[in-house]
Amino acid sequence: MTHMRVPQRHRPIAPAHRSVRSQAGEATPSASVERAIPVALLYATRPRQWVKNLLVFAAPAAAGVAFHLGVFGRSVAAFGIFAAASASTYLVNDVLDKNVDRLHPVKSKRPVAAGELPVRVALVTAGILLTCSIVGAMLLAGRVLTIVVGTYVVVSLAYSVALKRMPVIEMACVGSGFVLRAVAGGAATHVPLSPWFLLVTSFGALFIVGGKRSAEHEVLGDGRADHRAALGEYPAGFLRTVRTLAASVAVTAYCLWAFDRYNHLSLSDRNGHLIWFELSIIPFVLAVLAVELAVERGRGGEPEELALRDHGLQVFGLAWVILLLIGIYS
Repeated sequence: MTHMRVPQRHRPIAPAHRSVRSQAGEATPSASVERAIPVALLYATRPRQWVKNLLVFAAPAAAGVAFHLGVFGRSVAAFGIFAAASASTYLVNDVLDKNVDRLHPVKSKRPVAAGELPVRVALVTAGILLTCSIVGAMLLAGRVLTIVVGTYVVVSLAYSVALKRMPVIEMACVGSGFVLRAVAGGAATHVPLSPWFLLVTSFGALFIVGGKRSAEHEVLGDGRADHRAALGEYPAGFLRTVRTLAASVAVTAYCLWAFDRYNHLSLSDRNGHLIWFELSIIPFVLAVLAVELAVERGRGGEPEELALRDHGLQVFGLAWVILLLIGIYS
């Protein structure tokens, strides 16, 4: 009888533990073989999404001063500041969304939702990173950059608390994160931003966000509203319209910028630059089409993954950068 009772006591323990981890979306049954807290904390700051912060280099690159030593150093510092600011908002968002994230096939693996990262640790780290980003912005470029970083944090937290439930407004909030990164690059390096630059950045960001929502709309199916309330308000046709409209405005604004940049050159300089700026329109449009194709195939949910893994998109991006550099420095 004693021999029979031992399995009875132990039998429910392991399955119960596995059940909790399964609901959290984890593939492994035992917490002992999962990520330690420091590793989970690093993962929760979403290092792959740091690629978005490369937008701080956009303004100085467009002005042709990105490789000036002082400008480059300030851009790198701005990259670090925004990496800290964005990581702090990701941690807060994961704490607030831990329950609904468990309903998502991918987000359920986030450390807070999976139970690997304690809420207290996440919030304390978020506070430290936020303080570092604000102080760093003040030291690097004073009031203007501090306002930009502060605006990013306020909008991100407002989004996490309430605005994410409001259709269209929530897309504008997510898109503003891309735009504010680009503005921060100009503020950090004291490079003025042209209206065309802001238009391309703004509507390019809206195009990316529309792709994210389209992918989530498809992946989550009928349960989309349970994960993100606003998704339940978006018909698939509406999201396609958002992408089409945003891409059209972004491409038009980029074309106007390219021709405007060329027209501002003196007659002697035009001979040296030929039509490099105009030619850069081709890979820009092809890149937009590559992203749209990825979205239609259901691969637009994580833009940073698309940028890191889609070789066709990388080729178009490289061609675009090369043409711009030739136009700027020739």
